[in-house]
Amino acid sequence: MSRWVKRIVLGLAGLAALTASILAILAALTRLPGEERTPSGVRRDTAMYIKMRDGAHLAVDVWLPQDYQAGQRLPVLLRTTRYGRDGQFGWAYRLAVALKQADPHGPGDAQTDYLNQRHFVVVVGDARGSGASGGHRETEFSRGEISDLGELVNWAAQQPWSNGRIGTFGGSYEGATAELTAATSQPAMKAVAAFSSQFDVGMLVFPGGVYDHAVLQSWSDLIRKLDNSGDVCVANRLSSLRCWWAGRFLRGVKRVDADSDGKQLAQMLAQRNNQYPTELLSQAEFRDDPLPLLGGSSTTFSEISAFGHRTQIESSRVAMQVWCGWLDSDVCEGALSRYLTFKNPQQVIIGPFSHGLDFNADPFLTPAQHSPPEPTVEQQNRMMADFFDRLLRSDDSTSTESGIHYYTMGEGKWHDTKVWPPLGFERASRLYFAENRALSTAPPVTATASDTYPVNFTASTGKEDRWTTELDLNILYPDRSSEDGKLLVYTGAPLATDVEISGSPVLVLEVASTATDGAFFAYLEDVGPDGHVTYLDEGELRAVSRKQMDTRERPYNSPGPASGNSRHDAQPLVPGEPAELKICMWPISILLRRGHQIRIALAGADAGTFRRYPAVGDVTWTVYRQTGLRSYVELAMQPR
Repeated sequence: MSRWVKRIVLGLAGLAALTASILAILAALTRLPGEERTPSGVRRDTAMYIKMRDGAHLAVDVWLPQDYQAGQRLPVLLRTTRYGRDGQFGWAYRLAVALKQADPHGPGDAQTDYLNQRHFVVVVGDARGSGASGGHRETEFSRGEISDLGELVNWAAQQPWSNGRIGTFGGSYEGATAELTAATSQPAMKAVAAFSSQFDVGMLVFPGGVYDHAVLQSWSDLIRKLDNSGDVCVANRLSSLRCWWAGRFLRGVKRVDADSDGKQLAQMLAQRNNQYPTELLSQAEFRDDPLPLLGGSSTTFSEISAFGHRTQIESSRVAMQVWCGWLDSDVCEGALSRYLTFKNPQQVIIGPFSHGLDFNADPFLTPAQHSPPEPTVEQQNRMMADFFDRLLRSDDSTSTESGIHYYTMGEGKWHDTKVWPPLGFERASRLYFAENRALSTAPPVTATASDTYPVNFTASTGKEDRWTTELDLNILYPDRSSEDGKLLVYTGAPLATDVEISGSPVLVLEVASTATDGAFFAYLEDVGPDGHVTYLDEGELRAVSRKQMDTRERPYNSPGPASGNSRHDAQPLVPGEPAELKICMWPISILLRRGHQIRIALAGADAGTFRRYPAVGDVTWTVYRQTGLRSYVELAMQPR
């Protein structure tokens, strides 16, 4: 009996060994995207270091089309990233790909594959002080980083596979670097495709003068982890068995081909000394405060934003394709400001997107309709490739005609315009605050009328709102009816017909406060016949930053009125005395249906997202709605 048991055990052990051997061979034979060889004899993906002017080495991947022939010269698309251009994949990941349990293409690889299929060479680089690149980061979008972008363009233009015409592309951070590359005055630079990118970094950090601490802290924590460790276990706080298993899938940031033992990367990681957004920005109170750098110098929001490089970007004459989502933080405000200011040819595409453009955030859709986005990611890639095709194939490329292609939420249709706001929406209609918390088309006639609101500092828009989508989360506002119980709300009569709002709503608020400062949040909402309250838009304003800039003072043209948010112009409130606050909401295009009601909801906090003003203490507002002190909202709307 014991002999049979031994035979069974040995048989099972042999079977296990055979299975393990087969799986090991299968993993070893599995080729991930980029590892195949092209007809030219070289690997499709080559990882290398490029030396910058100061000796720092930047890691880049060069992706050639699968059918690339020796001697071909193709247009080049450059993307520079802050998050590691790729990873080191282990045998477990290869095995999962072989067994069809994992997608061999991540989002970046799938996009690169498609662009290679369209016969572009794609170069993906790690920004200095990140990924596998050397150097330090004194701030995001620093002078040194912008200079690096120019050197990468110049290098790519001189390679044997390049036709000397370069385009840059990317989303979010990568979209900002794509645009900033145009500021480097490189003749080879011809076109930019930027997705969900910041035109004005200060607009994200201090929307309306209110500090966005949640996004800045979360982003800083993320990039600090990525920068300070090439080890997946440290970055994700894994230990023992979980660490060992995770390492079989992903072993950290991708090394360059020449650094086979990882010693060069390890040395770079040990020498890193980066400064992160919260360290740079958390002490600032106003947009004109200097931002201190590690070396003792300082920078400004203008220097680290595209708008501050207007002269260079305009003189480059590069054509731009700019994508943004209506409900994505402030990025469409930036896209329209750029369109209204820069002379570069611009195609602006504004849809119902989350920050990653991979989620349909139209608030009137059912849960099942949020995916895929409109247009799909595949269609977005095709539109971008078509744009580059027209501009990078030869010196006789066709010109780009400027225009805005925009989606109206609630209607589900796309429209085109050359101007913003669109024709017919230049004039706004007013809805006045009225008694019984109503909105009225008639101005007030009462000499004395007001409403009192004790500020509820627990009010919040949740964790899937227009600000947290910057962390690559979806935008899903819940029914706001319960949260509105914490706010001061004014609701209009049921609409007699369908109404389209396309423009930037503006709230004029006559208010007195018991505090010298405060954050004022205004929400535009739709109230359905069933009582469901749908978030549509918002605007925020710090009370001391309420002074409006004259159009001649603005650094760029914006689609609505703008406060200066400067220390020089700060105006504390006088407790108990009325003050006028003009709150410009973010641009929007949305269709409201007959029978629905328009609501304005006022809050003094967005807990968990924005800094509290004042930091402590109870606050009470008095909102006026009388003849001499009229509070109202202006909406660029037309009946449909």
